[in-house]
Amino acid sequence: MQSEELKNIATQVRRDIVRMVHGAKSGHPGGSLGCADYLVALYFEIMNHNPKFNMDGVEEDLFFLSNGHVSPLFYSVLARSGYFDKSELATFRKLNTRLQGHPTTHEHLPGIRVASGSLGQGLSVAVGAAMSKKLNGDQHLIYALCGDGEMQEGQNWEAIMFAAKQNIDNLIVAIDVNGQQIDGSVKSIMGDYPLDAKFLAFGWDVFSVDGNNMDDLLTTMKTIKAATGKGKPIVIMMRTEMGMGVDFMMGSHKWHGIAPNDEDLKNALALLPETLGDY
Repeated sequence: MQSEELKNIATQVRRDIVRMVHGAKSGHPGGSLGCADYLVALYFEIMNHNPKFNMDGVEEDLFFLSNGHVSPLFYSVLARSGYFDKSELATFRKLNTRLQGHPTTHEHLPGIRVASGSLGQGLSVAVGAAMSKKLNGDQHLIYALCGDGEMQEGQNWEAIMFAAKQNIDNLIVAIDVNGQQIDGSVKSIMGDYPLDAKFLAFGWDVFSVDGNNMDDLLTTMKTIKAATGKGKPIVIMMRTEMGMGVDFMMGSHKWHGIAPNDEDLKNALALLPETLGDY
């Protein structure tokens, strides 16, 4: 797809996000809005995947969402890329829905291979999946998304050490570097530590990208895809703005996990022109 078409999809996904969280009166709009460009680029252009969902994921690229609270984004992208009907987005966080607040597997929602939301665990799962593909001779890639605040969880660093030691070079991990977490800025909670330097020290190849610039995302992600298979796992320091696309949500941790009210929704949708039709 061309960049402009992907930008239009990302705008529509952002409309989905604010409508879903408003309808449920709960959820996490900030990080979801910030990562929309990345996940749209991944599912609509970069990743080789099959919406006719097979849980085993043989002979296709796989994506694992570690920061599971950005589920409204994940559900919107899955629906709009053909995994299930977009009308189901209206059931987000409702009673008996398949679209739980954090992705689950017992609901058998196509596209979901692992429950996530307990932060710090998704990277380990992605490393295991990547190792499985290597052992099975499957040449496809594993992608994962984690939050920068989530990197404070110690389990991540065990996975990071293991992946480098085992030369897991079919793994591409994106870190959403928005500088915010639920209690404040990442800097104020645990310090503004240099994630790129840490990954380099642990033996990973490190790339950087503007996660809210579709052109930069496409160019960089295609470059990164070509850099796999060279003995090292890859991480992308993906700079994003929390709440991207909705000016009054941008740059503040306050929109990490609260729902917009009726007036907020009206104002947000006015900033996000409908491009593909609402659900």
